[in-house]
Amino acid sequence: MTPEAMLPRLSRAWSPESSTRWCLDNPARGQCGMTALLVHDLFGGEILKTRVGGAWHFYNRIDGRRHDLTAGQFTAPVPYDDVPSSRDEALADGSPRQYAALVAAWRRPDAEEGA
Repeated sequence: MTPEAMLPRLSRAWSPESSTRWCLDNPARGQCGMTALLVHDLFGGEILKTRVGGAWHFYNRIDGRRHDLTAGQFTAPVPYDDVPSSRDEALADGSPRQYAALVAAWRRPDAEEGA
């Protein structure tokens, strides 16, 4: 599995429990920190950040390649600065409870493709 192959399943796992900014017409909204943590858990690599609209936006770099699974929440291209970040910073974008909710939803059988 590649990080991008996670998108269909992630779109079913994202919810108001994983981000208070989630909305039905933009499920990736506010999910960047928790998603960067999940990708880091599954694939390793680095957690990076960049400023978007005055706030930090989190994403990953794995084997030298950038992976931003929540870029679709924005209407304009993300201006990537590739600032090194950490798990603690990404978690501070939400909460341990929100991360646990995303992980639990990701693991649910109904989050799998075709379910």
